[in-house]
Amino acid sequence: MKKGLIALLAVGAVLLGLFFWFQGNYNNMVKLDEGVQAAWSQVENVYQRRADLIPNLVATVKGYAQHEQQTLEGVISARSKATQITVDPENLTSEELAKYQKAQGELGAALGKLLAITENYPDLKANENFLSLQSQLEGTENRITVERNKYNQVAREYNTTIRQFPKNIVAGMFGFEKKPYFEAQEGAETAPKVEF
Repeated sequence: MKKGLIALLAVGAVLLGLFFWFQGNYNNMVKLDEGVQAAWSQVENVYQRRADLIPNLVATVKGYAQHEQQTLEGVISARSKATQITVDPENLTSEELAKYQKAQGELGAALGKLLAITENYPDLKANENFLSLQSQLEGTENRITVERNKYNQVAREYNTTIRQFPKNIVAGMFGFEKKPYFEAQEGAETAPKVEF
């Protein structure tokens, strides 16, 4: 009778230990997943800030550079495309992230063209409103880089956790899937050609 009770207690202790191990790993994965979603939200916030600055920047430039209509329309069109793409952080896939990143890259390129044409307008470059908007935009671009890096860091921690054995068993049982990373845009490895 005593041996049966000891065996039953041993089995109960093992099952209880397994339960707490599963619970701890599951809760840790939930915490990491929430961290990825929060980091993604921050990425979207800074991209939204950039999108919100663009109409004011375009309006300011429009007053000085009326014959640059094609460039201004390009920025407005790229902004429209970029703000139409939304990504659900719960279902973040490499394909969705690539579409989002492509639209944001097109907006960045259009903004680059807009800022390049301002070199032809000394009055615009001296305008306080334009200078303030340009400064805010530069700050926002820096924030985008910082938030994308933070996102990649928390996604890496999450991905590492769900792929490690034996945690990958828990991850597989409860549907925790790998999160994609932000990657450099195509052609970023090639330095721009500078000609004088």
